[in-house]
Amino acid sequence: MHSPTLLVVAHGSRDPRHAATVAALCDRVRALRPGVRVEVGHLDFNAPSVPRALARLHAEGVREVVALPLLLTRAFHAKSDIPAVLREASARLPRLAVRQADVLGPDPLLHRALERRLREAGLDAADIPSTGVVLASAGSSDPEAIAAIAETAREWRRTTGWCAVRPAFASASPPRTADAVRALRADGVRRVVVAPYVVAPGFLPDRIAAGAREAGADLLAPVLADAPELARLLLRRYDTCRAPDRTLAAA
Repeated sequence: MHSPTLLVVAHGSRDPRHAATVAALCDRVRALRPGVRVEVGHLDFNAPSVPRALARLHAEGVREVVALPLLLTRAFHAKSDIPAVLREASARLPRLAVRQADVLGPDPLLHRALERRLREAGLDAADIPSTGVVLASAGSSDPEAIAAIAETAREWRRTTGWCAVRPAFASASPPRTADAVRALRADGVRRVVVAPYVVAPGFLPDRIAAGAREAGADLLAPVLADAPELARLLLRRYDTCRAPDRTLAAA
């Protein structure tokens, strides 16, 4: 029995680093699970689009697809945009069963990926108790997404032992990265680092980096990119989604 194809649904970007990063992450997922076919579809800017990717799979005789949003929170894309695109495509492809997996966050594996990136940027584990972290996300106008970032910050501090973790946003909601860095300094935190809570490079991650530099953060981690923990999390969401009641084509 063939495993369903995993279609990673990426936002897309005019920045070529975005597509290259998503491709590298998918390569890592393939290496972890050679028996699963992994493809990518984009919502905007990059090819193939999600409908074109599904149409090609349908033409090749694929019968089951798990569509996994490459998103860290449940905001507009996960709750409205992606389900609409998948249902519309499924209506035109009657022999293709499509299931939408959950978004990636929250999950302890994301904490581990963030910590990996901070270590790679030079943070010593011994410095954790005296370090404050700005958890910098792209931002959203969706209250559920904002609350999820705040909860991630609280849980990460609780489980890791940072002296503080503050959420920040590159768009839509305050505080901005620079403001969060300055607030931690004002609270007397000796060392302040910025951990981008984003998957791939692009305009908003560049804004996060600019804010970290502007406010004089001691360290800026890279984006999550193809962190091994992120690849494992994609497969965790894929496995969870394989129940028949998640099929969109029947909706």
